Amino acid sequence: MKNNDWKDRLNVVFSTNPDFKYETDKTDEIETLDKKQQKLRVSIEKKGRGGKTVTLVKGFVGSEEDLKDLSKILKTKCGVGGSAKDGEIIIQGEFKERIIDLLKSEGYTQTR
Repeated sequence: MKNNDWKDRLNVVFSTNPDFKYETDKTDEIETLDKKQQKLRVSIEKKGRGGKTVTLVKGFVGSEEDLKDLSKILKTKCGVGGSAKDGEIIIQGEFKERIIDLLKSEGYTQTR
């Protein structure tokens, strides 16, 4: 029998097709670019956030784990909260200049 692990077939009840292949949600992890190749853009946004100001860091190319590590460094050094998802870091508050300086000190040279 082919690789028919029951965990991969949890949502499929039955198939009469002998060549049926179960689709899995495995996604390939994106390899993180070098710090010098990352083109990060820092901006301030207020729209759609209930009047609260946040600082956005966009353009990160890499794994979610590396994104969360970078976000943790920025949040810790700014002393505020935030989140990281979909290649974007959200820092609560208006810290544009400070975040640019922190990113450049971490080795992200192509930051504006």
